[in-house]
Amino acid sequence: MPSIYLHIPFCKQACHYCNFHFTTSLRYQDDVVSAICKEAVLQKDYTGKGIIETIYFGGGTPSLLDLDDLRQILQTIRDHFPVDAKAEITLEANPDDITSKKLQDWKTAGINRLSMGVQSFFEEDLQWMNRAHHATEALSSIKLALDYFDNITIDLIYGSPGLSNEKWKQNVQTAIDLGIPHLSCYALTVEPKTPLDKLIRLQEKQDVDPDLQSAQFLLLMEWMAAAGYEHYEISNFAKPGWRSKHNSAYWQGKTYLGLGPSAHSFNGSERQWNLSNNNLYVAAIQKGELPAEKEILSPVQQLNEYIMTALRTIEGIQKSILQEKHSVDIPAFRKKAEGYIRTGHIIEQNGSFILTNEGKLLADGIAASLFV
Repeated sequence: MPSIYLHIPFCKQACHYCNFHFTTSLRYQDDVVSAICKEAVLQKDYTGKGIIETIYFGGGTPSLLDLDDLRQILQTIRDHFPVDAKAEITLEANPDDITSKKLQDWKTAGINRLSMGVQSFFEEDLQWMNRAHHATEALSSIKLALDYFDNITIDLIYGSPGLSNEKWKQNVQTAIDLGIPHLSCYALTVEPKTPLDKLIRLQEKQDVDPDLQSAQFLLLMEWMAAAGYEHYEISNFAKPGWRSKHNSAYWQGKTYLGLGPSAHSFNGSERQWNLSNNNLYVAAIQKGELPAEKEILSPVQQLNEYIMTALRTIEGIQKSILQEKHSVDIPAFRKKAEGYIRTGHIIEQNGSFILTNEGKLLADGIAASLFV
């Protein structure tokens, strides 16, 4: 079943590491929301007749939206797409936006899952990242959110300068002790043209240490396994039954429609992405035009896409899919993977090629070496 992603390109302030499309000016928020609704109508046939299984408000900071904006967007989607009555509907929210009223409003509007951008429970780390919230808000907002929502995920960042292994353990243990059913944990990445990239080049901030990141990732996998979480995708951990349906759809190669400036869409054979410019996006939509570029994926590209995404998951690269969907010769593919099997980075299990914990440290490089 297909999914819908909504990119809400507004933030209170710029996190130093972020390279997503956003603006800190809310001046044209109403125009963008209206355009997203109009784009939904223009794109109503993109997902075919498939019932929408998940809806995801990402960004940016979707928790900045007014209740009326959320309702307008969700009602427009329901008016033009068949939405499953039990669809997973996620809202990304920053701790500083969370109040009892907002939580109640979000639940009333139909939101049933929260993704909270915590990143760290230490004040010095949040200041280093230029996050808008404080450490006390990170903790109190989660406790408050748990009064309204069972299905909550939080983001944590590891491998940043100043984050010792002990502090990292405290971050992870805090989330576990709170009973959070899902965690997304990311190594700090220095993306080109971000404020962090510039500050490091000016030697005003310390660069990341890849060895520290690797060590903290290995520790993370150990701690989460001991706490009973499934490591179902490289960056994602869930208690049994609490996997993200929306993110899983990406890794399973399902159709998804992206609405909003910079949003991406995929239907199995074609990828498209909207302009990363709010004004140009709004202007095009108002004229009834789709401000998107497209790429038709060749059979080889589709295969490589499957290898890249499947290798990140707990199920791994399934031989049946390689053979039946992509006409891959399994002995030839196994020969390409043989070196990694020998070194203990890949195991063959249940008809699949699956990364070991050590292999997950090299996931991107291993995937690239297995491409056709």
